[in-house]
Amino acid sequence: MSREAFEDAVSEALDLIPPELTAHMDNVVVLVEDEPSPEQLVDEPDLLGIYEGTPLTERGEWWAAGSLPDRITIFRGPTLRLCASEEEVVEEVAVTVVHEIAHHFGIDDARLHELGWA
Repeated sequence: MSREAFEDAVSEALDLIPPELTAHMDNVVVLVEDEPSPEQLVDEPDLLGIYEGTPLTERGEWWAAGSLPDRITIFRGPTLRLCASEEEVVEEVAVTVVHEIAHHFGIDDARLHELGWA
């Protein structure tokens, strides 16, 4: 799958997020990278995506003062290696995008596993 097609899959996954939720996404950017950095792989060797920032549930009044945008990064290489077809890639990208957005809202991995989004 080309990078452009992968980025389209990420965009389509973002379109699946209900507007009621996206309206509450504050100061967050979604990126596509080919591979995670070695530092990102330390805790999770099969990393498909990562949320880096301060979840909405942990932001106080101090947060807005000069804060950089939170980052959600979806990794193309690991996703393509995991999936056997383009359909699987699209499905996995959607799950990964929802998973990382959930972290932005303060939902942890244990709860995401319970909900079937891990």
